[in-house]
Amino acid sequence: MSKKWLVSLCLAASLSVVTACGGESTGEAEGKPSTQQEAPASGNSQASGPQSGEQPKMPEPDLKGIPAVVAEVNGEKIEKKEFVSAYEGQFQQAAMQAQMSGQKIDQGQMKEQTVNGMVSTELLIQEVADRGIEASQKDMNQTLDELAKQNQLKSGDEFMAALKKQGMSEKEVMDQLATQVKVEQLIKDEAGNTNVTEAELKAAYEQVKAQQAQMAQGGQGGKLPPLEEVKPELEKQVKKQKESEATQALVKELRKDAKVTINL
Repeated sequence: MSKKWLVSLCLAASLSVVTACGGESTGEAEGKPSTQQEAPASGNSQASGPQSGEQPKMPEPDLKGIPAVVAEVNGEKIEKKEFVSAYEGQFQQAAMQAQMSGQKIDQGQMKEQTVNGMVSTELLIQEVADRGIEASQKDMNQTLDELAKQNQLKSGDEFMAALKKQGMSEKEVMDQLATQVKVEQLIKDEAGNTNVTEAELKAAYEQVKAQQAQMAQGGQGGKLPPLEEVKPELEKQVKKQKESEATQALVKELRKDAKVTINL
Protein backbone atom coordinates (compact mmCIF):
# COMPACT_ATOMS: atom_id res chain seq x y z
CA MET A 1 0.00 0.00 0.00
CA SER A 2 1.35 3.45 -0.89
CA LYS A 3 2.51 5.51 2.07
CA LYS A 4 0.75 8.59 0.69
CA TRP A 5 -2.68 7.00 0.99
CA LEU A 6 -2.10 4.83 4.07
CA VAL A 7 -4.87 6.27 6.23
CA SER A 8 -7.12 7.46 3.43
CA LEU A 9 -10.12 5.70 4.95
CA CYS A 10 -9.85 7.54 8.26
CA LEU A 11 -8.76 11.07 7.43
CA ALA A 12 -10.45 13.87 9.30
CA ALA A 13 -13.45 15.57 7.73
CA SER A 14 -11.53 18.77 7.06
CA LEU A 15 -9.36 16.95 4.55
CA SER A 16 -12.31 15.27 2.86
CA VAL A 17 -13.37 18.50 1.18
CA VAL A 18 -10.88 17.75 -1.58
CA THR A 19 -13.16 15.06 -2.96
CA ALA A 20 -15.44 17.73 -4.39
CA CYS A 21 -12.66 19.75 -5.98
CA GLY A 22 -12.34 17.90 -9.25
CA GLY A 23 -14.93 19.94 -11.14
CA GLU A 24 -17.91 17.65 -11.58
CA SER A 25 -16.96 15.51 -8.60
CA THR A 26 -19.58 15.46 -5.87
CA GLY A 27 -19.14 12.13 -4.17
CA GLU A 28 -16.91 10.80 -1.42
CA ALA A 29 -13.57 9.80 -2.82
CA GLU A 30 -11.22 7.64 -0.80
CA GLY A 31 -13.96 6.56 1.57
CA LYS A 32 -13.83 9.84 3.46
CA PRO A 33 -16.71 11.52 5.25
CA SER A 34 -18.92 13.78 3.18
CA THR A 35 -18.83 17.53 3.81
CA GLN A 36 -22.35 18.10 2.53
CA GLN A 37 -24.69 19.66 5.06
CA GLU A 38 -26.75 17.12 6.96
CA ALA A 39 -29.88 17.62 8.99
CA PRO A 40 -29.30 17.52 12.76
CA ALA A 41 -30.50 14.27 14.28
CA SER A 42 -34.15 14.36 15.23
CA GLY A 43 -34.37 10.89 16.74
CA ASN A 44 -37.20 9.70 14.50
CA SER A 45 -35.59 9.23 11.11
CA GLN A 46 -36.27 6.09 9.12
CA ALA A 47 -34.15 4.39 6.51
CA SER A 48 -35.45 4.54 2.98
CA GLY A 49 -35.55 1.59 0.66
CA PRO A 50 -37.69 -1.16 -0.74
CA GLN A 51 -40.67 -1.91 1.47
CA SER A 52 -41.39 -5.44 0.30
CA GLY A 53 -39.47 -8.64 -0.27
CA GLU A 54 -35.85 -9.28 0.49
CA GLN A 55 -33.08 -6.70 0.17
CA PRO A 56 -31.31 -6.39 -3.19
CA LYS A 57 -28.00 -8.19 -3.48
CA MET A 58 -24.99 -6.12 -2.43
CA PRO A 59 -23.30 -4.87 -5.63
CA GLU A 60 -19.62 -5.51 -6.34
CA PRO A 61 -17.01 -2.94 -7.46
CA ASP A 62 -16.05 -3.15 -11.14
CA LEU A 63 -12.25 -3.05 -11.21
CA LYS A 64 -11.75 -4.33 -14.75
CA GLY A 65 -9.49 -2.36 -17.03
CA ILE A 66 -7.94 -0.13 -14.36
CA PRO A 67 -4.54 0.99 -15.77
CA ALA A 68 -1.29 0.55 -13.84
CA VAL A 69 -1.00 4.34 -13.58
CA VAL A 70 -4.43 5.90 -13.11
CA ALA A 71 -3.25 9.50 -13.20
CA GLU A 72 -0.21 11.76 -13.08
CA VAL A 73 -0.08 15.12 -11.31
CA ASN A 74 2.95 17.24 -12.15
CA GLY A 75 4.91 14.05 -12.69
CA GLU A 76 3.67 12.35 -9.50
CA LYS A 77 1.98 9.05 -10.29
CA ILE A 78 -1.26 7.78 -8.78
CA GLU A 79 -0.97 4.04 -9.18
CA LYS A 80 -3.64 1.39 -9.60
CA LYS A 81 -3.28 0.00 -6.06
CA GLU A 82 -3.79 3.48 -4.62
CA PHE A 83 -6.87 4.06 -6.74
CA VAL A 84 -8.36 0.64 -5.98
CA SER A 85 -7.97 1.18 -2.24
CA ALA A 86 -9.66 4.58 -2.51
CA TYR A 87 -12.40 3.39 -4.86
CA GLU A 88 -13.30 0.35 -2.78
CA GLY A 89 -13.75 2.58 0.27
CA GLN A 90 -16.08 4.90 -1.63
CA PHE A 91 -17.92 2.02 -3.28
CA GLN A 92 -18.57 0.26 0.03
CA GLN A 93 -20.46 3.28 1.34
CA ALA A 94 -22.38 3.75 -1.90
CA ALA A 95 -23.25 0.04 -2.06
CA MET A 96 -24.82 0.11 1.40
CA GLN A 97 -26.92 3.11 0.41
CA ALA A 98 -27.90 1.46 -2.86
CA GLN A 99 -28.93 -1.70 -1.06
CA MET A 100 -31.34 0.30 1.10
CA SER A 101 -32.69 2.54 -1.66
CA GLY A 102 -32.72 0.01 -4.50
CA GLN A 103 -30.98 2.49 -6.79
CA LYS A 104 -28.18 1.42 -9.10
CA ILE A 105 -24.64 2.74 -8.73
CA ASP A 106 -23.09 4.61 -11.65
CA GLN A 107 -19.60 3.17 -11.30
CA GLY A 108 -18.25 5.18 -14.21
CA GLN A 109 -19.19 8.41 -12.47
CA MET A 110 -17.91 7.12 -9.14
CA LYS A 111 -14.52 6.25 -10.65
CA GLU A 112 -14.33 9.73 -12.10
CA GLN A 113 -15.15 11.25 -8.71
CA THR A 114 -12.56 9.08 -7.00
CA VAL A 115 -9.69 9.87 -9.32
CA ASN A 116 -10.54 13.58 -9.32
CA GLY A 117 -10.54 13.53 -5.53
CA MET A 118 -7.11 11.89 -5.53
CA VAL A 119 -5.77 14.41 -8.05
CA SER A 120 -7.07 17.24 -5.87
CA THR A 121 -5.47 15.73 -2.79
CA GLU A 122 -2.14 15.42 -4.59
CA LEU A 123 -2.34 19.05 -5.71
CA LEU A 124 -2.91 20.14 -2.11
CA ILE A 125 -0.03 18.00 -0.86
CA GLN A 126 2.26 19.57 -3.46
CA GLU A 127 1.06 23.07 -2.49
CA VAL A 128 1.83 22.30 1.16
CA ALA A 129 5.41 21.45 0.18
CA ASP A 130 5.71 24.59 -1.97
CA ARG A 131 4.57 26.80 0.93
CA GLY A 132 6.79 25.05 3.46
CA ILE A 133 3.94 24.39 5.89
CA GLU A 134 4.99 22.40 8.95
CA ALA A 135 3.02 20.15 11.33
CA SER A 136 3.46 20.65 15.07
CA GLN A 137 3.53 17.66 17.39
CA LYS A 138 0.62 19.17 19.31
CA ASP A 139 -1.56 19.31 16.19
CA MET A 140 -0.56 15.78 15.23
CA ASN A 141 -1.47 14.40 18.66
CA GLN A 142 -4.80 16.23 18.58
CA THR A 143 -5.60 14.91 15.10
CA LEU A 144 -4.65 11.38 16.15
CA ASP A 145 -7.08 11.59 19.08
CA GLU A 146 -9.80 12.93 16.75
CA LEU A 147 -9.25 10.05 14.33
CA ALA A 148 -9.49 7.59 17.21
CA LYS A 149 -12.81 9.12 18.26
CA GLN A 150 -14.14 9.00 14.70
CA ASN A 151 -13.32 5.30 14.57
CA GLN A 152 -14.96 4.57 17.95
CA LEU A 153 -11.63 3.98 19.67
CA LYS A 154 -10.69 5.28 23.11
CA SER A 155 -7.32 6.88 22.36
CA GLY A 156 -4.71 7.73 19.76
CA ASP A 157 -2.61 4.84 21.05
CA GLU A 158 -5.47 2.42 20.47
CA PHE A 159 -5.96 3.84 16.97
CA MET A 160 -2.25 3.43 16.24
CA ALA A 161 -2.36 -0.17 17.49
CA ALA A 162 -5.30 -0.91 15.17
CA LEU A 163 -3.32 0.43 12.18
CA LYS A 164 -0.29 -1.63 13.15
CA LYS A 165 -2.48 -4.74 13.03
CA GLN A 166 -3.19 -3.81 9.39
CA GLY A 167 0.54 -3.94 8.68
CA MET A 168 1.36 -0.24 8.98
CA SER A 169 4.46 0.92 10.84
CA GLU A 170 4.32 3.82 13.27
CA LYS A 171 6.58 5.88 11.00
CA GLU A 172 4.27 5.33 8.01
CA VAL A 173 1.24 6.39 10.03
CA MET A 174 2.95 9.44 11.51
CA ASP A 175 4.21 10.53 8.09
CA GLN A 176 0.66 10.37 6.70
CA LEU A 177 -0.69 12.08 9.80
CA ALA A 178 1.80 14.93 9.33
CA THR A 179 0.65 15.29 5.73
CA GLN A 180 -2.95 15.48 6.86
CA VAL A 181 -2.20 18.13 9.49
CA LYS A 182 -0.30 20.22 6.94
CA VAL A 183 -3.16 20.04 4.43
CA GLU A 184 -5.64 20.99 7.14
CA GLN A 185 -3.47 24.01 7.97
CA LEU A 186 -3.41 24.94 4.29
CA ILE A 187 -7.20 24.74 4.21
CA LYS A 188 -7.49 26.97 7.30
CA ASP A 189 -5.10 29.48 5.76
CA GLU A 190 -7.16 29.60 2.58
CA ALA A 191 -10.52 29.79 4.37
CA GLY A 192 -9.41 32.66 6.61
CA ASN A 193 -12.07 33.93 9.00
CA THR A 194 -14.80 31.28 9.16
CA ASN A 195 -16.77 32.82 12.03
CA VAL A 196 -20.47 32.15 11.50
CA THR A 197 -22.99 34.98 11.70
CA GLU A 198 -26.53 34.70 13.05
CA ALA A 199 -27.85 35.32 9.54
CA GLU A 200 -25.80 32.41 8.20
CA LEU A 201 -27.03 30.14 10.98
CA LYS A 202 -30.65 31.05 10.28
CA ALA A 203 -30.17 30.45 6.56
CA ALA A 204 -28.59 27.04 7.25
CA TYR A 205 -31.45 26.17 9.61
CA GLU A 206 -34.05 27.10 6.99
CA GLN A 207 -32.22 24.92 4.46
CA VAL A 208 -32.29 21.96 6.83
CA LYS A 209 -35.96 22.63 7.57
CA ALA A 210 -36.73 22.51 3.84
CA GLN A 211 -34.82 19.25 3.50
CA GLN A 212 -36.69 17.84 6.49
CA ALA A 213 -40.05 18.81 4.97
CA GLN A 214 -39.12 17.11 1.72
CA MET A 215 -38.14 13.94 3.58
CA ALA A 216 -41.39 14.03 5.52
CA GLN A 217 -43.34 13.88 2.26
CA GLY A 218 -41.68 10.55 1.59
CA GLY A 219 -42.52 9.21 5.03
CA GLN A 220 -39.04 9.80 6.43
CA GLY A 221 -37.52 12.07 9.02
CA GLY A 222 -38.91 13.48 12.21
CA LYS A 223 -39.52 16.81 13.88
CA LEU A 224 -36.65 19.27 13.56
CA PRO A 225 -35.39 20.55 16.93
CA PRO A 226 -35.45 24.32 17.59
CA LEU A 227 -32.54 26.38 16.23
CA GLU A 228 -31.01 26.92 19.67
CA GLU A 229 -30.72 23.16 20.24
CA VAL A 230 -28.90 22.47 16.97
CA LYS A 231 -26.94 25.72 16.84
CA PRO A 232 -23.53 24.22 17.72
CA GLU A 233 -23.90 21.48 15.11
CA LEU A 234 -25.09 23.92 12.45
CA GLU A 235 -22.17 26.23 13.22
CA LYS A 236 -19.72 23.40 12.60
CA GLN A 237 -21.45 22.55 9.33
CA VAL A 238 -21.36 26.14 8.08
CA LYS A 239 -17.66 26.46 8.96
CA LYS A 240 -16.98 23.19 7.18
CA GLN A 241 -18.83 24.47 4.13
CA LYS A 242 -16.74 27.65 4.10
CA GLU A 243 -13.56 25.57 4.24
CA SER A 244 -14.88 23.36 1.46
CA GLU A 245 -15.59 26.33 -0.79
CA ALA A 246 -12.15 27.83 -0.11
CA THR A 247 -10.46 24.53 -0.86
CA GLN A 248 -12.39 24.02 -4.08
CA ALA A 249 -11.36 27.50 -5.20
CA LEU A 250 -7.71 26.77 -4.36
CA VAL A 251 -7.68 23.44 -6.19
CA LYS A 252 -9.31 25.06 -9.21
CA GLU A 253 -6.48 27.59 -9.34
CA LEU A 254 -3.79 24.95 -8.79
CA ARG A 255 -5.24 22.76 -11.52
CA LYS A 256 -5.03 25.60 -14.05
CA ASP A 257 -1.23 25.54 -13.94
CA ALA A 258 -0.81 21.84 -13.18
CA LYS A 259 0.06 19.11 -15.61
CA VAL A 260 -2.64 16.51 -14.94
CA THR A 261 -3.15 13.34 -16.96
CA ILE A 262 -6.00 10.95 -16.14
CA ASN A 263 -5.82 7.53 -17.80
CA LEU A 264 -9.22 6.09 -16.81
